[in-house]
Amino acid sequence: MHSPTCAPPDRSSRPGPALVAGAVTSGLALVLLVLVVAEWSPLIALDRSVAESLHRRAVAEPGMVHANRVLTDWVWDPWTMRALIAAAVITLWWRGARHAALWVAGASLVSVLVQQGMKAAVGRERPQWPDPVDSANYAAFPSGHAMTAVVSCGLLVWVLRLCGAGRRLWRGAAAVAVVSGVGVGATRLYLGVHWLTDVVAGVLLGVAVVAFTVAGYTARRAPVEAEAEAASRRG
Repeated sequence: MHSPTCAPPDRSSRPGPALVAGAVTSGLALVLLVLVVAEWSPLIALDRSVAESLHRRAVAEPGMVHANRVLTDWVWDPWTMRALIAAAVITLWWRGARHAALWVAGASLVSVLVQQGMKAAVGRERPQWPDPVDSANYAAFPSGHAMTAVVSCGLLVWVLRLCGAGRRLWRGAAAVAVVSGVGVGATRLYLGVHWLTDVVAGVLLGVAVVAFTVAGYTARRAPVEAEAEAASRRG
């Protein structure tokens, strides 16, 4: 027997705010993409300045390098994030919220396709150092770590809300999600494997994926809830 389902009806939910958030963040990411591809000199100079400054610090701080590598390779590693999403999908499915489970799984898959597609299309090289403190594979733009962390943490916070988590728990989870999004981006910059614009683009695209997922789910769910309510009144 299933536990009570997640995703209870919420008549106050509207797709509009999430849709606007998705449109704004994806638009900003597109502008950033154009500027990076065009190699706009002020932006490229900013990228180089930030990267060089952080790399000088990293070379002089082996203890901090180790801490950042633990965070980026284990805590905020994309596979860690995907494992959490898989657990959330299984939980939603078991609790009977199969529609929500499919949306969460689909959003995670879309995130991977978008980031890998953009990496292949842009083909941006990562920072190169004579004395690197870390290494990474694939092209630089956008940051896969940043995008995956934002998408995964954002979806997990949304799932908590769907399942009726208390306000204190939900706010705590939201705070952890924000810290994770900022933190993983900081580790990638500190370790010298990404440019600042790679990380910003990853965050923006991650927010866009979550926002469009919430908007789409809410828009699809509203007619179902209305029909269920009408049937209840007729009964």
